[in-house]
Amino acid sequence: MNAVRVLLALAAGVALGAESLRPPAVPLITHDPYYSVWSMADRLTDEPTRHWTGAEQQLAGLARIDGSAWRFLGSWARGGPAMRQIAREVTPTRTIYRFEQSGVALELTFLTPALPDDLDLLSRPLTYVIFEARSTDGRPHQVSLHFDCGAQLAVNTVEQRVTWSRLKIGDLAVLRVGSVEQQVLSRSGDNLRIDWGYFYLAVPPQAGASTLATTQRTRQLFAESGEWPANDELEPPAQTGRNQITLAARFDLGEVGAEPVSRYVLAAYDDLFSIQYFHRNLRPWWRRGGAGADELLTSAARDFPALGERCRRFDEELTAALVKTGGRKYADIAVLAYRQTLAAHKLAADIDGTALYFSKENFSNGCIGTVDVTYPSAPFFLALSPALLKAMLTPVFDYAALPRWPWPYAPHDLGQYPLANGQVYGGGEKSEERQMPVEESGNMLILTAALARVEGNAEYARRYWPLLTKWAEYLRAKGLDPENQLNTDDFAGHLAHNANLSVKAIAALGAYAQLAEKLNLPEVAGSYRALARQMADQWMKMADDGDHYRLAFDRPGTWSQKYNLVWDRLLGLDLFPPEVARREIAYYLTKQNRYGLPLDNRETYTKLDWILWTATLAERPEEFAALIEPVWRFLDESPSRVPMTDWYWTLEGKQRGFQARSVVGGVFIKLLAARLLPQ
Repeated sequence: MNAVRVLLALAAGVALGAESLRPPAVPLITHDPYYSVWSMADRLTDEPTRHWTGAEQQLAGLARIDGSAWRFLGSWARGGPAMRQIAREVTPTRTIYRFEQSGVALELTFLTPALPDDLDLLSRPLTYVIFEARSTDGRPHQVSLHFDCGAQLAVNTVEQRVTWSRLKIGDLAVLRVGSVEQQVLSRSGDNLRIDWGYFYLAVPPQAGASTLATTQRTRQLFAESGEWPANDELEPPAQTGRNQITLAARFDLGEVGAEPVSRYVLAAYDDLFSIQYFHRNLRPWWRRGGAGADELLTSAARDFPALGERCRRFDEELTAALVKTGGRKYADIAVLAYRQTLAAHKLAADIDGTALYFSKENFSNGCIGTVDVTYPSAPFFLALSPALLKAMLTPVFDYAALPRWPWPYAPHDLGQYPLANGQVYGGGEKSEERQMPVEESGNMLILTAALARVEGNAEYARRYWPLLTKWAEYLRAKGLDPENQLNTDDFAGHLAHNANLSVKAIAALGAYAQLAEKLNLPEVAGSYRALARQMADQWMKMADDGDHYRLAFDRPGTWSQKYNLVWDRLLGLDLFPPEVARREIAYYLTKQNRYGLPLDNRETYTKLDWILWTATLAERPEEFAALIEPVWRFLDESPSRVPMTDWYWTLEGKQRGFQARSVVGGVFIKLLAARLLPQ
């Protein structure tokens, strides 16, 4: 039984409640760091839809009901007044909006079949946009719908020139738009959008369906008369500025009664090449066998009926498992994090067909394949798709094995997205000043051991045993009392004698011992297990501050979240007595602010992912609930309308930095614990 099915078995007998959390931003079309569209408002008609960076990538939806036009998507004022939005629901694979107006109910669904145990399906850069209308007043109504997507989806800035075309792919009516220049993988950076490849809007054969490519004038004409311009009235093929090409679909539903009438479109992005990995351009995973946009669209249309039910069932079972594991509010947090976690990555195929999965540090520094971003996101993948975690670790191991990596510890990153050509952070391969030696070495050892625990064997570790041994030797020498260096919370600056970083090193050495045991190396296992236990005993004396443990060994009167301690429990290392976590949890409960537990005593900001790790240390459900309640409140009340930030102020509930990052996958650590630990 695979990881997903094991976890979903936890859902047995759990009823689902109504979605109640107000997301700070709502996922609509979310696939990878470039193809990622959100609504950052309470109502879908309040603001333009946006890329996760905040740049407008407006989708628009209009409904004509008995001759009157209403907006149900987008803020384009001339499209008519807004329909009355009555509900919004976010599930792992779907976002559903419900509207009522003039005796008609309209349901709009964005379905992204992001099923973690099916890499072929997961890697498809395609979302179904589904419309369902019915009468609510017992009378029939004449209904037609307009949906369009702007060329902003295919360019970095609106000033870039685009070109479009109309295609017939099988029985699909297809519109395509892309930049004129097509500079594939020509640059890297953080606050960037894609400007190569092509966006597709495809309409399968359905009653009353038609497609058109034109300017935003189409929306106005539809709103005013329900008509579209004729083909010979189309604008020239190359457009610039904000009056860009718009790809539109229309559905004349005719007379709508009590029985729902449903239609759908396919919104897809073919980037052709996704990642540059040591100067070779890699195809996206779904293209590895030679498939192109034609196959992507036709297979998606073919699979639509089955996928709708498959995703609905997955959503219900996973949400129920989350509720059973951590309660309703925990499930709300994790469900909102689900698609964001996946959309901060890109799955590519190496030249030999190996799956490689690359993260992007969104609104951090744009790094690709960052080890201390993989570390906090790993609970999601350990719980739901270990194959994807392996696909993240492999390029890091392979890079560290090259002669060009000169240091005796693990690297920080592979480059800057989408160019994975070697570390760029902290001087890269040239300087040690801003490296994270204990942090990254500890991360790689812990994650490799966690992967072995989930898979039931350490064969993956065997492939990279010399590297793992080198990093364990480094931690033996440097891990107990770390020198003045950075850790994953590098925004807080350098810190010597970091107690939480020391916990990571100790757990990593215990993890190495566990791997050695699985690989039938009893002497190595015994030696390192004894070392880790000895270091844990020393740690308790060095960090002791009475009723809690210190931020740094040489700083009495300080405190910090010891979130790294969670791996001692999850991996079954038993290096620290349970009293350590109990003492810390009791102390943390006295330090909470309205929106959560600060990271440490130095500032009132926190990290959302680490709070969930810390809460998972709690032995009693009420303690776990008390620690995550403020996180739920933050998401529900924060004025920072961005895709879930992981770094925010606990007093004001405002974003401090970062957004749309993969690290929120760390909230799945409670679900991972439910799988790994005896119930």
